[in-house]
Amino acid sequence: MNERLSALVRELYADGIAHDAAQPDRLLKRRNLEPATAELLGLIVRIAGARQVVEIGTANGHSTLWLADAVGDTGGQLVSIDTATNDEARANLVRAYAAQAGLAERVEFRQEDGGAYLARLADGSVDLLFLDAERVEYPTWWPHPTRVLRAGGVLAIDNVLSHADEVAPFLRLLSGEPALVDATVAVGKGLHLAWRAV
Repeated sequence: MNERLSALVRELYADGIAHDAAQPDRLLKRRNLEPATAELLGLIVRIAGARQVVEIGTANGHSTLWLADAVGDTGGQLVSIDTATNDEARANLVRAYAAQAGLAERVEFRQEDGGAYLARLADGSVDLLFLDAERVEYPTWWPHPTRVLRAGGVLAIDNVLSHADEVAPFLRLLSGEPALVDATVAVGKGLHLAWRAV
């Protein structure tokens, strides 16, 4: 990530913190990914050589910019899904494009239900799936979050320590999948990673 883009994501993160502190409605908060978690997620995209990346939970596009930067190094594409409009994220992507040319071409925004989107994808069509949406919905999406992963693909789930009760039913489903090797990393609000072996 070049310095101009790095400065922009720092600005978006700080703005998100201020916005969330003043916003009483939880669903209208930005709940941006913590910088250390975003940096780790970008590194995982690169290590996995992830070319087809799906993010569910766009908000203002803070994590989208981290992922878009990472897929630039793998020659990949990012699809970011949210049930809300993506206007703010799109505007931030335009700002980011000024900081790093080529970024916008790597991103597709879609306004729809994350589970419905996953249900339409082919088996093994995703290299990295990042879940950062309404955690209580994840079990209703089963088995699509693991079905769409290619062999060697990675599933990443945020907020597993900060909202452990909400994520627990989904993590129980994951624990029953013999093809997955998974662990929780104590970074940010907790990032759970699952690697598909076969």
